[in-house]
Amino acid sequence: MWVLFSIIVALGIYAIMAYNKLVKTRQMVEEGWSGIDVQLKRRANLIPNMLETVKGYMSHESDTLQAVTEARAAVQGAGSSSPAERGKLEGILSGALGKLIAVAEAYPDLKADSSFLEFQGALQTTEDEIQLSRRYYNGAVRNMNVMVESFPSNVIANQFQFFKAEYFELENEADRAVPDVSF
Repeated sequence: MWVLFSIIVALGIYAIMAYNKLVKTRQMVEEGWSGIDVQLKRRANLIPNMLETVKGYMSHESDTLQAVTEARAAVQGAGSSSPAERGKLEGILSGALGKLIAVAEAYPDLKADSSFLEFQGALQTTEDEIQLSRRYYNGAVRNMNVMVESFPSNVIANQFQFFKAEYFELENEADRAVPDVSF
């Protein structure tokens, strides 16, 4: 009788511990996504200032400026989209920013402008922060997915409706590279 009671108590304790660990990992995933979101918003907020600085120097490069503006608008409109959709839109924005920086190479006065240099430095710092946030988020997603899929924690996960989380990845391999912003 005591053996059966001990087994039931041990299973109950394990279930409580597994549930709490699942809650903790889900919170880490949400925290990681919040970190990515903050950095992406920071980057989106830097872009209008950088564009205003650039417009005066390269007014005939309107296609490039328009592409960055449209990509930024699409990213801002995707606030609660899935990580896959956000990754796709962020990849488009990164590509447009890379083209903007590449075009800026042809304007020596722009490359020497202190405002442009400040925005360029802030953008590089933000890109680095986004990369760190992605790593944290994807690590938290990995931990969550392992718990949701592995036995016996998957029994608890299924019972309390914990689901696998989605990784945040960029669509195009070329988009993974941060645009070269050195002058």
